Amino acid sequence: MNILNKIFRKRTLIIIILLLLVILLLWLFIPKRPNTVGIVTDQQIDITPERIQSIKEIGEWEFLSISDEQLIDTVRKGFFSDDQLIRIYYGTLRLGVNMHLVEPGWVKAHHDSITLTLPAIGLLDNDFIDEARTRSFIETGKWSVADREALYKKAYRQMKRQCLTPHNIQIAEENAQEQLKRIVGAMGYSHVEILFQKTSGSSSKEVRR
Repeated sequence: MNILNKIFRKRTLIIIILLLLVILLLWLFIPKRPNTVGIVTDQQIDITPERIQSIKEIGEWEFLSISDEQLIDTVRKGFFSDDQLIRIYYGTLRLGVNMHLVEPGWVKAHHDSITLTLPAIGLLDNDFIDEARTRSFIETGKWSVADREALYKKAYRQMKRQCLTPHNIQIAEENAQEQLKRIVGAMGYSHVEILFQKTSGSSSKEVRR
C-alpha cells in the first residue's frame, strides 16, 4: 500500500512539473500584445450649428471706437452788433458689424479651411453725440431751439465725415480679422479667411430728432 502511494505521489509531482513547464514555455514564446491605446484622428473638422449660432449671437460687434469733438459756430447779423453761438460737441463713434445681418451661406468650411463673410463695417450706433457734455463756448443774443438743432446736425455731419473714413474702416476690418481668426482658429481651423460684404444696412441713416 505504501508503495502505491509513493508511485501516485511521484506521478502527481511529475504532472504538476510538466504543467508548470508548459505554462512557462507559453509565456516565453507566445508574442505579447503591446499595452497601448490606439488613437484615430479625424482630419475633417465639423463646425456645428451651435458654434455658428454662438458667433451670430454676439450681435453688434465693435472693432474700433473713435472719440471726437467738434467746435461749431453760427453768426447772426444784427443792425448794431452780431449775435454769435459757438458750441462744443463730444461724441464716440463705434465701428463694427451687426452679426444679425449675416447672409445665408456666410460660413463655408472644407477640411481645415474656413471662410466667413461678414456684413460691411459701419456705425453700430447713430446716436453717437454725448449731449450731456455739449456746452456753449460763446453765446451772445437769443437763440431758438431750431437754431441749436441746426448746430447739432452740423456737428453730427462733421463727426461722421471725419471718423467714418476708408482708413478707419480698414483698421476696423483688420481688427475684425484678427479677432475672428483667433476665435475660429481655436476651433481647429488652420486656414481662416475673413471677407466683408460691400454694403451694410445697419447704420446708413442719420438720427431723427
